[in-house]
Amino acid sequence: MHEAGTGARETSRPHGAPHGGPTAAERARTAAYGIAGAVLVAPGVPYDPVPAHVTDDNGAPLLFMPRRSPTVAALTGLDDLPATLRISDVAPVPLADRVRGRAWLHGWVSEVPAEGRGAAADRLARLHPRPELLDLVADDPGDGDWTVLTMDLAEIEIVDAWGAADLDPDEYRAGHPDPFVAVEAGVLGHLDGAHRAELARLVPGAEPGRVRPLALDRHGLWLRA
Repeated sequence: MHEAGTGARETSRPHGAPHGGPTAAERARTAAYGIAGAVLVAPGVPYDPVPAHVTDDNGAPLLFMPRRSPTVAALTGLDDLPATLRISDVAPVPLADRVRGRAWLHGWVSEVPAEGRGAAADRLARLHPRPELLDLVADDPGDGDWTVLTMDLAEIEIVDAWGAADLDPDEYRAGHPDPFVAVEAGVLGHLDGAHRAELARLVPGAEPGRVRPLALDRHGLWLRA
């Protein structure tokens, strides 16, 4: 089995963009965008799934959390709490070994103030239209079953097919998410379901139906054969 893309993939320059590929900051911003699954880890809280998350214009996470979650409970009476947001980028088509990369956002979580939760709900709804978000635009959003946490970032780590890198917050904020991140799953699902014969023609010698789409970004299409 091999993977093919638009060109050779090197991992020797984690902060740069080998062969015109994405920088570490771009990869981290894409991973954190809100498509990939995430969990929170905090003191006394080893695993707290995040039902939905997005990032603001500067890449700061907005985490849609139930008030009964252990992280929210641990925040009671505190201004913030040290935490890590663990993100797993999983291929949207059914494949073996589907994890394409991981990111860790380290910092401090805090609850978005009541007056800011409406704007946070609007941003979350663009990517995750959920009826529970209406809790956050009620007359008294503090009485609902849901809230939004944000993170003051201290360090960001990214590990994927391009390599591994550690970023400080300024480096991370300087990047931008890949423009295909929000539509990638739909495009790859369509290619996998309706165009496997055409995909096989892109890999010389591959058997029809044995070439599967793995990833899509502005630099090209990744295939597994």
